This record gives sequence, structure tokens and C-alpha cells, in this order.
Amino acid sequence: MNDTASSDLPAVADTKPSYQELTKGRKYRWCACGLSKRQPFCDGSHQGTGIEPLIYEARSEGEEVLFCNCKKTSDGPHCDGSHNAIPGAYSLDDPQSAANRAIPQRDFDAATATAALDDNCYVFSTSRAERVSARGMDYCKVISPAQGALYQSQFHATVRDETDFISFGDRHVVLFIADGGGRITIGTKTLSIASDSGVYIRPGEDFQLCPEPTLEVYISACPAAEAPEFSATSSAGFDADYPERRVAVDPDKRNAMAARYFQMLVDKSIGSDVATQFIGHIPESKAAPHRHLYEEALIILKGKGMMWTQTGRAPVEAGDVIFLPAKCEHSLEATNAAGMDVVGVIYPGDNPSINY
Repeated sequence: MNDTASSDLPAVADTKPSYQELTKGRKYRWCACGLSKRQPFCDGSHQGTGIEPLIYEARSEGEEVLFCNCKKTSDGPHCDGSHNAIPGAYSLDDPQSAANRAIPQRDFDAATATAALDDNCYVFSTSRAERVSARGMDYCKVISPAQGALYQSQFHATVRDETDFISFGDRHVVLFIADGGGRITIGTKTLSIASDSGVYIRPGEDFQLCPEPTLEVYISACPAAEAPEFSATSSAGFDADYPERRVAVDPDKRNAMAARYFQMLVDKSIGSDVATQFIGHIPESKAAPHRHLYEEALIILKGKGMMWTQTGRAPVEAGDVIFLPAKCEHSLEATNAAGMDVVGVIYPGDNPSINY
């Protein structure tokens, strides 16, 4: 067994997770007792406590993991976001600091409707975008491989008439109904849909939207696709092993992250194991700069604010979408006294509270 308590490993004294790139086949001893001075790794301090380290063997070369430092996780050795519930652990940043005041604001490009930030991060303005009319709806491309995405794509659509069947092939498809209502037919199954709800379409299925009278919808496909395909008839069925596909906003299902909160919409509970959708609230504040291992799209539903990266910032308002590549350092600021409401789609991932 390789001993990770050796001096070549970094010491970490923090409740936030520790980012590590691992060596394939190497076994790592994760400290479970919290006494080690070599966090997140064991240094033998557990002797006599009855608590043994957890052994984790890297499955691939360069495997990226976030090891838990706070020891509150229920998914050891991995972080599960529990550190955010520790008083004072969720850090904020001062937007008026000298360093932040020196960061320039980026303008929107009229041709692309985007404000470009660091590492392919950008803010997309749906109100500025050109639209394509197709089969009962007008839509624009918000996120795609051509715009730098590796794992997901997104389209914003206004639906005024019954559409043809829409397909993204063998991909997970996640919808957020931002406004309006009506019906969705997934293969052979018709369901009612309403605003402020998420909908999940499984790989291989197609869907048709019927507005009553109109629908505003964000359509995400994972992995990424450049465009939807349309057909007058359905070419797929409905996977009856997963009958529940709609999740509405429910205040009783909120998860707290300090003064912030979020609710899972599309996740494993309805059969989506790698594409995840959530809705959340950000109070008037600026989060400390942080990163995620997953790719994320954030839809601004209500409020205004500023999206920050290391060398740029851009204003955001309702209707805008923020694209965040994996590991891009960023911070979202809500500037309204009432805060900001957002909907996020992450892929591949299942927990929006994990950051480092």
C-alpha cells in the first residue's frame, strides 16, 4: 500500500474540500477522524481512537477528486457539500475591495449576444439574441460545442404553436418551464406542464410541446449537441420504468447553504443520474471565488447582479444565462435587496453544493 502521509503531500487546514489529481492504482489513506495534521490524508493520529482511515484507490491516471476536509460528509472520502452547513464556512467576498474594483467590466458583443469572460466562461443575453423559427417555436442557441462547451448545450425557446417532435438522440434532455403552461408528449406519454418546473426526457426519447397559450422554455441537452432534430411523428416510446418526469418548485424541499438555498428539480430521484437541474436563491451578496468540477449553466430568473471571473466581470439580469466551464474560477454577485433566483443545470454531476 502507498502511504499518503508522506511529506510530498500538501497540508490542508480548511473545511472546504481538497482538490487532488490522483495517480492510477495508488492507494490513498483519507483521514476519517479529523485529527491528522496532513488533511485530508491520514498521518496516524487516529491511533487509539477506534476510527480507521478510509482507503481509496485511484481508478484512472489524473483522476480528479474533491476529498472531504470537514469530516461531515456522508460520502467519504468525497465531499458531499456538508461543509456549507458549518457556521461561517460559506465565504463571501467584498465587491468593493481594491482588487475587485480593478477588475474591468466586459461589454456584450452585438453579433453573439455574449459578454466573454475567462476560460470560455460567458454571459449570454437571450433578449439580444437572434432567433430561428422552426416547427411552432422561435429559439436561439445559448450554449453549444461551437461556443466552447464540452459537456452540455442549451436552447431558449418561445413556443406559440404545437411543435413537431424534438429529438437530441441518445442524450439526456432537461427542460425548465420559465413561463406559461400546456402539455408535453414524451414519445407516447402526454403530461401537463406549468411554469417554474423541471422536466426530464431520457436518452433515446423525443418530445412534443403544446402551449396553452404560450410557453417559454430552456432546453438543455447532455452531452452537448449543436442543434435539435425535428420530426412530424414520434420515433420513440416512453420509458415506463421512470414514469415521473416533472418536478415543481416546493419550498418544503429546499436545502440550505448558509443564507442561500436550493431545491433539486431533475436528479436521480426521477432517473437522471448524470444531468442535474436545481433552482436556487442568492441573497444580496457576492460569493467568494470558487470552482466546480462539473460544467454548469445558470439561468437568471429574477434579480440583477454581476458575474465575476479572475480578469473580468459582466452584468446579469433576468433572462440571461451564465455558462461556466469546469474548474473556471468565478463568483456570482446579487445586487438587488431582494436577491436573485437562478436555475442551474450541471453535467456531469449530481450535487450543486460541491465547490472548492
